[in-house]
Amino acid sequence: MHSDLSDLSPVVAATAQWLTRSFPAPGGALAAALCEAQARQAVTVAAWLRYPTAMDAGLVALAGPGGSARLDWVTGADTRGAGEDGEGDAWRTWVDEVVASWAACLLADEDLAHRAVAALPGAAPTEFRRLLSPDAGDRRAAALLRHPDLLAPVAGLHHAHLRTRLDPDHTLTA
Repeated sequence: MHSDLSDLSPVVAATAQWLTRSFPAPGGALAAALCEAQARQAVTVAAWLRYPTAMDAGLVALAGPGGSARLDWVTGADTRGAGEDGEGDAWRTWVDEVVASWAACLLADEDLAHRAVAALPGAAPTEFRRLLSPDAGDRRAAALLRHPDLLAPVAGLHHAHLRTRLDPDHTLTA
């Protein structure tokens, strides 16, 4: 398990929020909550893989993760006037592009999600049930969030890097 999740909490919260705003749940409040739970679990796994030590987490907390600008561009998001709801756009600076891409990969590919959770020391699959074994309600709530074709532009940004992280001994053969 990651040694200090609190250092990553702004990254996890902002990146999960970006995913759920970009791929919203169809339906009401329950669907939104189920969708958010799945996004948060995928982002948490991705963040722990990306920042595996307390030092890594501390450095990203100090330097910042980079923000959502490229992700917004890739998905065609129109962020003009995004602050009109009173929230402002400050949360977008805490979005981590690599973590969002890896989370998208995990949401679109259950086998990859299982491999990712297995790669986390001390992680129990039950902690990530909605990511690893979504039921019919979870799938309906996250229809857009788990749609491989819709996620492809985001997942494709850093898919190869995730595969390398999960299988570092893999060598390319000609």
